[in-house]
Amino acid sequence: MSTHKREIQGVVVKISGEKTVSVLVTRSVLHPKYHKIVKRFKKYLIHDEKSEAKVGDSVIARECRPLSKTKSYRLKTITATGAQ
Repeated sequence: MSTHKREIQGVVVKISGEKTVSVLVTRSVLHPKYHKIVKRFKKYLIHDEKSEAKVGDSVIARECRPLSKTKSYRLKTITATGAQ
């Protein structure tokens, strides 16, 4: 059994119900043909047990067992609060 858990860092874009937030994760990738750095985006649903994350906050989430069909990450820390 692996103890290594992936961590993702992103920005909260939506409060998606009770104890759930939607986080947009941005990563930079080298384009295979044009050899330029391009941005790739992906949204993840993250379990926020205390409902403390707000829209615009930068957060770090840690992988966990599947909590629902689409939710497999838990909120670890809020690194910066958004301007709201």
